[in-house]
Amino acid sequence: MIVGHDWLKRWAFLGLSLLINAIGHALTVVMNLGSAVWTASAVNLYHLWPLSLRATLFICGVAVVIMNTLLIHKLVWRRIIGNLLFTLPFSFLIQWFTELIQRTGITELALGLRIVIDVFGVLCVTLATSIYQRANLILHPNDDFMQIIRFRYLHGNATIAQMVHYIPPVIIMVITFLLSGQLWAVNVGTVICLFFQGTFIGYFDKHVFLNLKHYGLDTIQRD
Repeated sequence: MIVGHDWLKRWAFLGLSLLINAIGHALTVVMNLGSAVWTASAVNLYHLWPLSLRATLFICGVAVVIMNTLLIHKLVWRRIIGNLLFTLPFSFLIQWFTELIQRTGITELALGLRIVIDVFGVLCVTLATSIYQRANLILHPNDDFMQIIRFRYLHGNATIAQMVHYIPPVIIMVITFLLSGQLWAVNVGTVICLFFQGTFIGYFDKHVFLNLKHYGLDTIQRD
């Protein structure tokens, strides 16, 4: 009975986190004041080669899935399939909320207000990440990467894990900038994500939805 209740609770929190995450990302996209770090790296790759943005995001996701498997030293098909399945409703919800928010005319607000809205969007993304990482049913590959680093290698420290987990996309953006001479999708929101998102995740873990613990850590912690 307790196990069944836990599964129901975890799925409910996953659904809630998808909505919050999509709204947060949509707000940052519409404000055009910087994308999340991993998203920004994909956008810069997209501008460098002939593939579509959707194909670029998928290729990046597959690469991170492979990296995650290497980091946990085991092939967990449920985790791999979950990583890939997460992107489906996530991408559709972002597109839907982006189109909805764009119709409100919110982009006509003063720059100061748009910055506040962008920061609120970043906080929504961070809160959602805290929720679905704790529910740990299915994760976006990038967030699963952060989760693995945090609990397998850094003793649960969200702040340091978030910084380490941003090293690959930052390297990608440096390389694409050196090759193209341009930097796309980087602004206030990106800087906040780069330096403070891990701290925000750690804060939300301890202060929001305290009845939601971290599930499934046995598959990523050291043997």
